[in-house]
Amino acid sequence: MDAGAFAAMANTFANMATSYLPEFPGHGQTPPPPAPWGTRDYADATAAWLQTLQPATKRIWVGHSFGCRVALQLAAHYPNAFQGMVLIGAAGLKRKRSLANRINNALRVYTFKTLKLFVPEGPKRDALRGRFGSSDYKRAGIMRPTFVKVVSEDLTAEAAMVTCPTLIICGSRDTETPPEISRRLESLIKGSQLQILDGFDHYSILGAARHQVSSLIKNFMDRL
Repeated sequence: MDAGAFAAMANTFANMATSYLPEFPGHGQTPPPPAPWGTRDYADATAAWLQTLQPATKRIWVGHSFGCRVALQLAAHYPNAFQGMVLIGAAGLKRKRSLANRINNALRVYTFKTLKLFVPEGPKRDALRGRFGSSDYKRAGIMRPTFVKVVSEDLTAEAAMVTCPTLIICGSRDTETPPEISRRLESLIKGSQLQILDGFDHYSILGAARHQVSSLIKNFMDRL
């Protein structure tokens, strides 16, 4: 997701704070990283960037989806990077799947790995990836090695290390990062607060729900 997804929300805070809308390497218009990165690599690079900003008495991280993965790494390993964080549609923990779903996924992976032994790299291999890969994997293009590295991570340990005030927001209809992930994050992050907004999904949480989300963030900022 590019920085523009947060532009409308950032405008609502124009009279309260300075907002920065960075794009991670390989996202939006930013070139990909020099090698396949994990979320710790992204956090290290982001921490270095944060050091270049003007000092602030209070700094709050607001992240959506992948941005929440990076936020968890930052909060765990760079506890002074910000004084509070908001996780929206948070990713970072392994999804809980039914036995049937786990079996189906395992079969798809096994079938793909078997078939690609007989298909050389090129258009036919790409067609095979398109048939068996997830929609995110299909869209990843040259970022696929990074995508695979990131989605295989489980940031449970990092979440348990977080000490800064944390607000967690998700939509009740989010199927990309279901509410059960946000509930587990709430249980892992001491003192965190969870808000589930009824009727919104992973993307409408930043669109149709942005006024509700902005109100929750403002209240969170006031409490810090």
